[in-house]
Amino acid sequence: MQTLEFSDTPKFFTALRRFCNTATVSGDVSEVVTTVLADVKARGDKAVLDYTQKFDGAHMSAQAMRVDPVDMKAALKSLSAADRKAIRESIALVKAFHKKTLPKNWKAKNAQGGIVGERFYPIQRVGLYVPGGNVPLVSTVIMTAVLAKLVKNPEICVCTPPAADGSIAPAMLAALSMVGIDEVYKVGGVQAVGAMAYGTATVPAVDKIFGPGNAFVMEAKRQVLGTVGIDLLPGPSEVMIIADAGANPHHVAADLIAQAEHGSGKEILYLATTSKALLSKIEKSLAKQLPERSHAAKCEKVLKRRFLAVTCKNLDQAAQVSNDIAPEHLELQIADKSIDALTKKINTAGAILQGYMTPTVLGDFTAGPSHTLPTGRAGRFFSGLQATDFIRRSSILRYDAKSLANAAPVVETFARLEKLDGHGRSLTIRL
Repeated sequence: MQTLEFSDTPKFFTALRRFCNTATVSGDVSEVVTTVLADVKARGDKAVLDYTQKFDGAHMSAQAMRVDPVDMKAALKSLSAADRKAIRESIALVKAFHKKTLPKNWKAKNAQGGIVGERFYPIQRVGLYVPGGNVPLVSTVIMTAVLAKLVKNPEICVCTPPAADGSIAPAMLAALSMVGIDEVYKVGGVQAVGAMAYGTATVPAVDKIFGPGNAFVMEAKRQVLGTVGIDLLPGPSEVMIIADAGANPHHVAADLIAQAEHGSGKEILYLATTSKALLSKIEKSLAKQLPERSHAAKCEKVLKRRFLAVTCKNLDQAAQVSNDIAPEHLELQIADKSIDALTKKINTAGAILQGYMTPTVLGDFTAGPSHTLPTGRAGRFFSGLQATDFIRRSSILRYDAKSLANAAPVVETFARLEKLDGHGRSLTIRL
């Protein structure tokens, strides 16, 4: 664990950002991604299969890349009734939350008498990336695919890395089946992003790519932006906890461990506390709880190298730290009486979890908002994944002769100011 003491000085914020930048993509990652993407673009399925064997250890044919619907149905049947019930509940909560965010088409008359408005419609074909491997993120299926189904994207494909034997975790296939996804490919990593962006004989190109991933996947999404759209750049997971003296140190420690166990080793943990005594208790609790966890070794490395604790004199200082970090998940483990006031001062967090009894895991699995959130300070300009990200918006304008005449003086003025007489004439010729 590294520590800093808050001070409203450039030196403090330089040190803070230096720690944040530990997640910055290296030149080596960028070069590898560029090479793989170019190869996938040039050789299509052959390159995808070669990289799948190289990186995932899975040898398969092009035909075997797409998951057989029979296997998806079998996976669903293999799930226990309790597991199916839990997944259905999560699906329902996520769907209910995002249903409230859907925009509606509208029209109105403007001051010139012209009709203006907006029309919203689903993107034609979207690609969802779901991390798999040792930690198959079943919840990511729900946090992305449910949104795509809600807005009724006509075509939805999913790419997820296979195990060495070419299989996909049954729970993941079952969740995909329950959401209603039937186009699934056993492809992961950079090659999956390349296949979705450029298209291959087996994987048709998409219009926009969604989903979290490791540093290589995020760099791949960054490089294909423009060829396709992307949602955001959700890289290695991160959490920040703001804790006052009343916070339970065992709860704080448990939440830090939970975030560290994602498995990439690149997770980043932040703590801002107004109590040095609490910080000491958290350290002791971490030492006690860590050996009890199944991923203790991986968590210990993250806690040692990628955990920053900042001591603050008050919650206002903690808010300044949070707004500069722009954390993916922000827990406010503070007294209820202070929550609303502090929340109003937070303006960059991906998700804000309020109160002593609201751990990040609720947002990870079930509460409603998507857990696909901006990381690496991208919360300064990106928001978390939402249903509108799967939608296109077009503005609508319609004028008649009377409203056109009303607009003429404004148009003629701008045409003159910008020395574009053709623009002006395109209106006046109609009068």
